[in-house]
Amino acid sequence: MKFTCEKLLLQAAITTSSRAALVKSPIPMLEGLLLETNGDKVKITGYDLKTGIITNVPAQIEKEGGIVLPARLFGEIIRKMPGFEITITVNSGYTAEIESEVSKFEILGSPTSDYPELPAVDEQSKIAISQSMLKKMISQTNFAVSDNESRPIHTGALFETENNELTIVAVDGYRLALRREKLDNADSIELSFVVPGAALGEVERILSDENNEVDLTLGTKHVIFEIGETVLISRRLEGEFLSYKNSVPTEPKYSLKIDKNALVSAVERVSLIINDKLKSPVRCVFEDEVVKLYTASALGKASDECSLVGDGENLEIGFNDKYLLEALKAAPADEVTLELNSGVKPCVITPADGTNNFLYMILPVRLRAYDG
Repeated sequence: MKFTCEKLLLQAAITTSSRAALVKSPIPMLEGLLLETNGDKVKITGYDLKTGIITNVPAQIEKEGGIVLPARLFGEIIRKMPGFEITITVNSGYTAEIESEVSKFEILGSPTSDYPELPAVDEQSKIAISQSMLKKMISQTNFAVSDNESRPIHTGALFETENNELTIVAVDGYRLALRREKLDNADSIELSFVVPGAALGEVERILSDENNEVDLTLGTKHVIFEIGETVLISRRLEGEFLSYKNSVPTEPKYSLKIDKNALVSAVERVSLIINDKLKSPVRCVFEDEVVKLYTASALGKASDECSLVGDGENLEIGFNDKYLLEALKAAPADEVTLELNSGVKPCVITPADGTNNFLYMILPVRLRAYDG
C-alpha cells in the first residue's frame, strides 16, 4: 500500500474517524483506524462496536492495500508533520512509513483482517434533510437525552416521520425536548426509531452549516448518516420510548408570552449564587404582566424580574436553573409561550406564534419555605 494526499484533508479525516475509536480497550483493534485504498481515495474507519465512522480522503494511489494504525499516535504524527503533502508506504511486515519533506516516521500496524467487520445495513427506508437543519435539531434536543443506563431506550433520541415531517424527541425523566421540521423529499411512509445520544453528538460535530443534504438510511438494527465524504453507522436502540404525546399537558390554565432572551438573562443573573455544591431552585412568581425570580443559597440571595404578556395570578413554581436555561436557549424563537397549570405540574415552552416546530417541557422543583 502506498499513497500520497494533502496533509490537512488527511488530518481532518483522521480526527473525524478517531471519534469512533476507543482510547483504551481490551480489544487493541478498537484503538486503531482502518486505512484502505478505495479507487482514487483512502477510506479511514473508526469503530467501537457501537458506532462506526468512515471518511474518504482524495489521494494519489500508487499501490493498493490496507493497514490498521493506532489512532492516537497516527493522528499526532500527521498533525505534527511539516509540508503540504503526506506519503504513506506500508511494507509486507505491516510497518507504515510516513513521510513529509525531511520528516519520516515508521510505526507498526496490524493486518486489516484483524479489524472487526462493520455491520451490513439492510436498507428499509431513506430520508433526506439539509445538514444545517439536522444540526440545529440535534443540538436543540440532544441535551435532554438521559444518561441513566437503567432505561437504555432514553439514552437516545426518538426520530419520527409523519406527514412529511421529521420530529426528534429526547427525554430524561425531568424534561422533554421536541423539535419538528418539514421534509422536502420525504415519502409518505411513517418511521419511528431511536438513535443513541452519543452517536448523535458525533453526527452533530460532522454536520456543517451548509444546506447540502444528509441522507439517513434506516436498517433493521442500524441507521446510517451519509454526510458528504463521511458515513456514520450507529446501532438503533430497542425498547419502548416514552409516549410523549400523552405526557405533555394540554389546555393549560395560564399561557404567558415572554421575551426568551430577557428571561434567559434574568435567570442567569439570579443563578450566580447557585453552583454544583450549593444547589437551589429558581423560584418564579408569575404575576400580572411580570414574573419575579428569586434564589437563595449559602452565598446569599438574589432577585430579578422580567415582563411578560398575561396574568399568572401569583402562581409560584420552582425550577432547576440548568434545565430551565437549556430549554430556553435551545428554543429557536425570540418570543415563547410558557404554559402553566400549577406549582407542581410541568411547564411547557412553545412558540409564541402558534407554530408547532418546538416544544420543551420541564418538571418543577418542589419549593420549601426558605427557598428564595
